[in-house]
Amino acid sequence: MTAGTEVAPAKMRRLAAAAVFATTLEWFDFLIYATAAALVLGHQFFPSADPVAGTLASFATFAVGFVARPVGGIIAGHIGDRFGRKPPLVGAMLVMGLATFAVGVLPPYSSIGVWAPVLLVVARLVQGLGVGAQWGGAALLLVEHAPEKHRGYYGSLVQTGAVAGAVLGNLFFLILTATMSPAAFDAYGWRIPFLSGLLLIGIGVYVQLKIEDTPVFHELRERSAAAAREAGVRKAPLVQAVRHHGLAIVQAAGAFFVVNAVFYILISGILGYATTEVGMSRTSILVCVMVAGLSQLVTMPFFGALTDRMGSRKKLYLIGCVSMAVFAFPLFWLIDTGSVPLVLLALLIAFTIHATMYGPQATLYAEMFPADVRFSGASLGYQVASVLAGGLAPFIMTALLAATGASWSVAVYIIACAAITFVAVASIRERFRRNLYDVSAPEPAAATR
Repeated sequence: MTAGTEVAPAKMRRLAAAAVFATTLEWFDFLIYATAAALVLGHQFFPSADPVAGTLASFATFAVGFVARPVGGIIAGHIGDRFGRKPPLVGAMLVMGLATFAVGVLPPYSSIGVWAPVLLVVARLVQGLGVGAQWGGAALLLVEHAPEKHRGYYGSLVQTGAVAGAVLGNLFFLILTATMSPAAFDAYGWRIPFLSGLLLIGIGVYVQLKIEDTPVFHELRERSAAAAREAGVRKAPLVQAVRHHGLAIVQAAGAFFVVNAVFYILISGILGYATTEVGMSRTSILVCVMVAGLSQLVTMPFFGALTDRMGSRKKLYLIGCVSMAVFAFPLFWLIDTGSVPLVLLALLIAFTIHATMYGPQATLYAEMFPADVRFSGASLGYQVASVLAGGLAPFIMTALLAATGASWSVAVYIIACAAITFVAVASIRERFRRNLYDVSAPEPAAATR
């Protein structure tokens, strides 16, 4: 950010609180599906004599939501780069709320037959559109307003929203499984978190609409638009991003690979694995995942701020990538013991390593792209990786365990994802504290070509 444009601390705190709150609500709605897929959706919507087949089917619909995320990111990127960061953010929350509520009232297979899984897939696709549109708006809202010296810290706060949403979802399911009989939970209890999502989204939309009136955001939007006009940018932001920043989009996608895959293994895949293969109770593993995930509310801002002092986002990211590969086998050795303290220790270490990458990621992405295509480029890289890595991770994990009968195969999968991320991040040009008002270079006129 250029000199003299820093946001007042009080306004920055309000922006940060609103962005984190909105992100938490959005990811709560999106990620409660992950927990439900591991615990109940298999036999509710995909009845089968083979429990593994039912679990695979439920994780497949979980992955379907990720297929729509790039589409949501593309739509939001175009709107966000042309008209500001707020409109797609509010729209994403409305879409997500409606889709989540729909899952909560959807009849099971026993009531409407094959229409149950079909409608479940449709609702999950709409959820994917919503979450795909949301991340870029929330991330850029903070990073573009943040003081230059604290850009890494404020960018990391957006990332905590995903963790807070996952923890809140797990807490909801923990309370339900602890207070309800298994029969009651399977019959209607699992629907309660989905129904509550509509109310939470309504609150979030109210907060986001209030932020749109702040003069700081309008100033940033007008300056970015004016700079783009002066540079002669006329084509759609997505076209500009792919044409001139295609390598950066691929690098951004690769950088997210192990981060996204491990996140969904930890919050979803582990739930199914620990209950069906290791023999842990639902309550025990939910507590472990929830407590370990809560640690990231501290570790992600810490590591985001650390990159501000290190003078590099890349260095810490690469350290985390290597550490995740090294810890892949010990992670499952500890989980396979079935001991609650050891499982909790394993998850705490894994979530901490994960935070070294996920914490500074939003700022790293923002600094990779010029202002006029930042929303499109960052969102597309983020959401493409979410399909290839995150959405398929629980499904791949379950399939690997079914094929090999051993957790070492999942550890190898994590190492392979880490290798992709290491190559991608190592190839990214360091742009620490770049001027976020920079725009793409103007294209030469046709006559001079």
